[in-house]
Amino acid sequence: MLISAPASGQGKTTVTAALAYYHRQQGRRVRVFKTGPDFIDPQILAYASGQPVYQLDLWMMGEVHCRELLYRAAGEADLILIEGVMGLFDGDSSSADLAQALAVPVAAVIDAQGMAQTFAAVAFGLANYRPGLAFAGAIANKVGSAGHARMLQEALPVGMPLLAAMSRDEAVGLPSRHLGLLQADEIGDLDARLARAAELLNSFTPCVLPEPVTFADVSTNLPPRLLQGKRIAVARDAAFSFIYQANLDCLRAMGAELLFFSPLADSALPEADSVYLPGGYPELHLQALADNLAMKQALTEHHQVGKAIYAECGGFLYLLDSLADKEGQRAAMVGLLPGSAVMQTRLANLGMHSLQLAQGEIRGHSFHFSKLETTLEPIAVSSPQRSFGHGEGFFRSGSLQASYLHLYFPFNPQLAAGFF
Repeated sequence: MLISAPASGQGKTTVTAALAYYHRQQGRRVRVFKTGPDFIDPQILAYASGQPVYQLDLWMMGEVHCRELLYRAAGEADLILIEGVMGLFDGDSSSADLAQALAVPVAAVIDAQGMAQTFAAVAFGLANYRPGLAFAGAIANKVGSAGHARMLQEALPVGMPLLAAMSRDEAVGLPSRHLGLLQADEIGDLDARLARAAELLNSFTPCVLPEPVTFADVSTNLPPRLLQGKRIAVARDAAFSFIYQANLDCLRAMGAELLFFSPLADSALPEADSVYLPGGYPELHLQALADNLAMKQALTEHHQVGKAIYAECGGFLYLLDSLADKEGQRAAMVGLLPGSAVMQTRLANLGMHSLQLAQGEIRGHSFHFSKLETTLEPIAVSSPQRSFGHGEGFFRSGSLQASYLHLYFPFNPQLAAGFF
């Protein structure tokens, strides 16, 4: 089922993680997906389910690919949970659009604090706003007592179940910062929070699931082995952790061997043909990145001999001359790209993008708070899906290619292979 809500901040991630954790405890094999281009929620959900979390987005990935991922998951799981994005009907490619396209029933998480019969009115509205949407039932969050849960359940329309009533407890909330929740490995008591949340799912009523659904067979077209024998060094640590699992799968499917390293802690690169620097939080680790002169030198030498480097968002910022945090503290970065960036207190760009290169189109998204100043001219500029977004420059310097964009490799594997 797809876990949605009337709005952001209703508790979708906490409830989805609690459901995954609870059913995993019951011995079920659980797989979780996240609607839209999110990197942080999937870390929490992967911890809760014990399995990698993949994204689902009709525009960025295409419906056929979304169906393929669900079909493959259904072959190995007892329960598939999909966490929605924003409110159920929000956005150009909404959670409701995804649920209808993929024939997945929707469960609505509703913050019931300070609410009685109106809870049922909200649930009824979500269930009936769009004809043909399969509505599995409601999940009440922040329920005050057994009497409160009973009142909510009795108010629901006939035939609409209360799937769970989760007791109010501030101890299960997930802490956040400017780009969203804290990363899973930053929450020291995450296991205790999830265990408590799973326990609270059954506080007042038994937690129930909707009827099973069937997914039609989807034939898989494997990408060509364009990276056969290539070794790719992939940055992965607290500063660089925003990466689609599907991107890593795609690179491996094309024959690449992936070797992980830490720009924060390591003094050398693995023996590799190319480097992948994904996004993350370099602004939170400025001094450590600046002080690791050996890694900066290793990347410089890698570039000087003409080996490929592909960087996106946080990885892109790391390759500039310097980066400053929102307090104005500036530190020297690798210096392979001319220019600098400074973190802003407000969002600089957000949304889906299409990038057209000589090799074709690839899609992805942009989400950053930094402002870039560079003398380097982009070789291409992305087209934002929404009118209020602005295009992102795609830069090339020798064997190095970089931009703010988080690109989704399976959309065009052949083009992605060219980055490496």
